[in-house]
Amino acid sequence: MVELIEKALSRSNKISKNSLVDQVIPLGGGCIHKAWCINFRNGKKVFAKSNHIDNINMFKFESECLLLLKKFANKSYIFVPKTIDLITYQKISILFLEWIDLEKSQHNLLGKGLALLHKSSTEENNNKFGWEGEGFIGSSTQISGWDRNWGKFFVDFRLRPQLLKAAKWGIKVEDYEKVLIYLSSYLNNHNPRVSLVHGDLWSGNCGCTKNGLGCLYDPSSYWGDREVDISMTQLFGGFNREFYKGYEEIWPLDKSSKERTEIYNLYHLLNHANIFGGSYKESSLKILKDLRSHI
Repeated sequence: MVELIEKALSRSNKISKNSLVDQVIPLGGGCIHKAWCINFRNGKKVFAKSNHIDNINMFKFESECLLLLKKFANKSYIFVPKTIDLITYQKISILFLEWIDLEKSQHNLLGKGLALLHKSSTEENNNKFGWEGEGFIGSSTQISGWDRNWGKFFVDFRLRPQLLKAAKWGIKVEDYEKVLIYLSSYLNNHNPRVSLVHGDLWSGNCGCTKNGLGCLYDPSSYWGDREVDISMTQLFGGFNREFYKGYEEIWPLDKSSKERTEIYNLYHLLNHANIFGGSYKESSLKILKDLRSHI
């Protein structure tokens, strides 16, 4: 595989032909793609992800997300890596990104930077929720489409597709139709502004650079309610008080935001249940049953 990566590099017009490869080092941590650190003899580093050529659309989507996040990110607070190249070689596709010297802590500048990104993106959107092309959340597809009503979008383009997939392990969508109708109405009444969201903001997809900036990567972006990002930071933990303090200093959340945390995280729990199974099934069912019992 290392040899394939090296040969693929020679096909890239965007990576200097004068940059001779010193090492291609496999990296751990990912469950979908293989990851690599490419060291060049001139001291430069590049991050690379590889997968089967059939999965190249995952990399195309990631590149689109990173480009848009970078557009709205305030460089004084937050860093978003740039796509260097996306190429195919034999049966593999490879995404080359800027290398980040990263620390995993999530601190004040990351919170401020995320709030600024959310805020600045609200000023330049089409007043609709959604995304133009097919996206991905982990290894699952994230369907495309638009709606001016947030509740309808979140139910029809996020929750319902995951519930339909959950039929394979026993969930019947018809058992929760009243829940979906209620959630659509409730979230419409919330009436959030349209913001660009990271879309998969757990602690493994962000951090801080060695020079102190916040950093975002591995996005599953779309135009949505900014609360979906903050909700997901609370799903698996790993974010400190300074992160939330930084966010609140820039753009405070509504006092009612906590009421929606479980609703927004249901999307990710269902997705995890559909991919990994296990305790994610029980967690998803608990939320669904709790919601049904309160209608």
